[in-house]
Amino acid sequence: MTEILAHVRENPILALIIGCEIGFWFFLLAGLVARYPLRSPKVGAALLICTPLVDVVLLIATVFDLRAGGEATWPHAAAAIYLGLTLGFGHGIMRWADQRFHHRFAGGPPPLAPPKYGRPKVLHEWKQFGKFGLAWLISTVIMAALVFFVSTPAQTELLWKIAIPVMTGVGAAWFVFGPLVTTIRPPRPRAGFHKTYIG
Repeated sequence: MTEILAHVRENPILALIIGCEIGFWFFLLAGLVARYPLRSPKVGAALLICTPLVDVVLLIATVFDLRAGGEATWPHAAAAIYLGLTLGFGHGIMRWADQRFHHRFAGGPPPLAPPKYGRPKVLHEWKQFGKFGLAWLISTVIMAALVFFVSTPAQTELLWKIAIPVMTGVGAAWFVFGPLVTTIRPPRPRAGFHKTYIG
């Protein structure tokens, strides 16, 4: 534990990523608590708007750190990937949490589980992969911008030689074992299965 804390202290970008993750969930939960249990939709909306601002802070800090002459490390790559994943999946996470708070505190309909069978399962897999595709695009654009506009290719070699190819490989594996396999051999629906899911 001591070594982990020391590593975080030596890598301010890594510490900022952890802080941003905490900030994201804090503003999300605080916004939903204000919206539903406290019945203050305006306050809730203001708090929820703060969730993307957390990402802006992380991006600005990453840019300044590299412009100061620092060499890109895994925390810088993680910052770009984190931003992409947050923007790609963040809205779905917020909607997922909002549906549950709405059901629990405002009498909303119960949230449906993701589909497991048939065409709804296929559509769900493609939609989730589409979110990853958006996350990949955002992360790659950010890393490319850090390489060509913020720092130099020599200082950011880890980003374009390792980080981008690794994320691309993850996306390729997701595509093969997710939407492609599901489309070719969709799971058979159970009798009476009629639920749909909007994720």
